[in-house]
Amino acid sequence: MDEQQTKTKLDDVDIKKYLVLYRWQGLLVLGLLCAIWLFWWYEQPSGSHYVTATVTRGNVVSAIVATGTVNPVATVQVGTYVSGTIQNLYCDFNTKVKAGQLCAKIDARPYQVVYDQATANLATAQAQLQKDQANYVYAKTNYNRDSGLLKKGIISQDAFDLDKNALDQATALNAVNEATIKQRQATVAAAKVNLDYTDIISPVDGTVVSRSIDVGQTVAASFQTPTLFLIAKDLTQMQVDTSVNESDVGDAKVGQKATFSIEAYPDKIFKGQVAQVRQAPITVQNVVTYDVVISTSNPDFKLLPGMTANARIITNEHNNVLLVPVQALRFSIAGAESAAGKRNTSPLQQHVYILRQGKIKIIPVKVGLSDGVNTEISGIGVKAGDAVIINEIKSGDTTPGAPTRSLLRF
Repeated sequence: MDEQQTKTKLDDVDIKKYLVLYRWQGLLVLGLLCAIWLFWWYEQPSGSHYVTATVTRGNVVSAIVATGTVNPVATVQVGTYVSGTIQNLYCDFNTKVKAGQLCAKIDARPYQVVYDQATANLATAQAQLQKDQANYVYAKTNYNRDSGLLKKGIISQDAFDLDKNALDQATALNAVNEATIKQRQATVAAAKVNLDYTDIISPVDGTVVSRSIDVGQTVAASFQTPTLFLIAKDLTQMQVDTSVNESDVGDAKVGQKATFSIEAYPDKIFKGQVAQVRQAPITVQNVVTYDVVISTSNPDFKLLPGMTANARIITNEHNNVLLVPVQALRFSIAGAESAAGKRNTSPLQQHVYILRQGKIKIIPVKVGLSDGVNTEISGIGVKAGDAVIINEIKSGDTTPGAPTRSLLRF
């Protein structure tokens, strides 16, 4: 019995020893895990990551961006002076025409009838004049003869007065006939003008870009002359009529270089220059724009009337200057500027944050031209290749594709 109790006590002592041993081993493992976690936690970046970009040296262009329409430099609207039915067509789309070339024919029969009638009336007036001229000659002969007889007392004064009256009437009738002939001649000329206007001719050398009539169609010339053809004088010289906002039109000047692209040729950049800055405002829904005309050559006829163009008018250009993204000038760290004693004294005087060897430096810079993506800067302490901060990313945020720099906790 005593041996059994002694054995039980020994077993209890061994169990306690093992429990103490396991307890110390557990504490050791727990301490090791805590040490690993603390080491991992200290090595993690701080709560902010800074996205940086490289200060580069290059060219910057300031430009006005606008949209417009490609148009021929000079176009002529060919209409009709008389009404009638289109009898024949001699010109179509893309037809090259010469000045005086017949393009269409209006049914001339009604105007031919009027012209023939006016011609006949003129002939009648001319025949009446010849008849009255014969009467005038006879009346004048009687007057001259009776004048001598009156002196000799052969005829009475009353007979002589009748001869004089007949001569005066014949003279007046000739004047009336001559006036009538002039009137009939004017009527004939007017009828001839209307008859000639039934021929629709091209007034200039050029290319037909639009035709709005067909054979058999009736055109009516009223207070507003209908347009039958639209003829462009020279399609090798085109212009782009752009709508420039009133806030940008002050920078547009005649002679400035311009480039534009069109959807038909997305890989080709067309060049031109500002030919005119028109002062007439164009107001659409309270938005005021101005028409800035860009002239360009079109030797290969790729530019067609009516195409939409996306234009850039170059207002200024600086070469070989320091460039930073525009985000770098907008970025700021709360309290950093006041802590460093930096203040902006001019709209052109700003600052950027340069990251060097894990430290942030605030450098004042002078701002120059901007193209909307990069901005020209100049200042002491900034050079090409510096890492300029453009954004800050809080913990858990990511910005794919952007180079980041982080500041450690210690």
